[in-house]
Amino acid sequence: MPPLVLHVTGARPNFPKAAPVIRALSARGVEQRLVHTGQHYDEKLSDVFFRQLGLPEPDVNLGVGSGSHAQQTAAVMVGLETLFLELRPAVVVVYGDVNSTVAAALVAAKLQIPVAHVEAGLRSFDASMPEEVNRLVTDRLSDLLFATSPDAVAHLGNEGVAPHRIHFVGNPMIDTLLANLDRFDVAAARTLHDLAGRYAVATLHRPANVDNPTDAEALVKTLHPVADQVEVVLPLHPRGRAGLVAAGLLDHPGIRVVDPLGYVEFLGLVRGADAVITDSGGVQEETTVLGVPCLTLRPNTERPVTITHGTNRLVTREDLSWRVAEVLAAGRDADHPVPPLWDGRAGARIADVLEGAL
Repeated sequence: MPPLVLHVTGARPNFPKAAPVIRALSARGVEQRLVHTGQHYDEKLSDVFFRQLGLPEPDVNLGVGSGSHAQQTAAVMVGLETLFLELRPAVVVVYGDVNSTVAAALVAAKLQIPVAHVEAGLRSFDASMPEEVNRLVTDRLSDLLFATSPDAVAHLGNEGVAPHRIHFVGNPMIDTLLANLDRFDVAAARTLHDLAGRYAVATLHRPANVDNPTDAEALVKTLHPVADQVEVVLPLHPRGRAGLVAAGLLDHPGIRVVDPLGYVEFLGLVRGADAVITDSGGVQEETTVLGVPCLTLRPNTERPVTITHGTNRLVTREDLSWRVAEVLAAGRDADHPVPPLWDGRAGARIADVLEGAL
């Protein structure tokens, strides 16, 4: 049998990264299978991405669902061990920094199956973030490390990763964005959400912002002055929704909470925004390429290239309101830098390395 490439995805951020890699390997005739762990299982966080991005239906769906970090990671590991022993892939490809990513890397490493990590080397240097722990462990176990930015390459080198294992390939999530750019319909987004004037988009779900009632209340008090200036559309992740609503999020008429959106619908909304307020990693990258001012409500970012070569800025709760005012006054810059190799060809570069490794 030909050598098998097994892709493991599990959550919304994984799917736009995997799509161009799977497509490029398919064009080369490489045998591959797609596993969905079911870490994200809501239709708007999972199924819609497969339809909109042209991903093949998963060959396997483990259906692990939600749970604590330990419960979720353990369930994925148990399911993947059986699958890996059955299929014996030549390489397991993992994406990003979610629990499914580290679970797959652990199982593959213990079975002596090579691991390829797409989006390796990102570091926030904040050990309180579960994603940072996942990144560190996954990179330590990986044989092929695909970096999206020069800083990620430097981090891996500083950690002692052999140079021949590191491949600077660009960002496959940007491949997906550029391939679908014509589908991001701002007019449709305005009609759908009844937006006549200027607006901002907010995406907030990090534990440090929404888990604790005190933090949720502080976040709401931060967003209300923003809504005094511009209407805020908030596609609200199931995580933290009840806490934010209980803290009075909806008490301001300028804040509009909507259900999570599909990939195309969300980026159509973002593309027309005057500002984006986020604590998400991927949104920092998408706004950078779309040229939309991004204010990241976090003390750090594992994607500093979006600041040095993009539209992103780190902000605190205390300065968010005036930073939004500053962005609204300045308007959008038609000529904005884009990070190196974010050119729509990262998937092909990754496929070249994987094919060579096979």
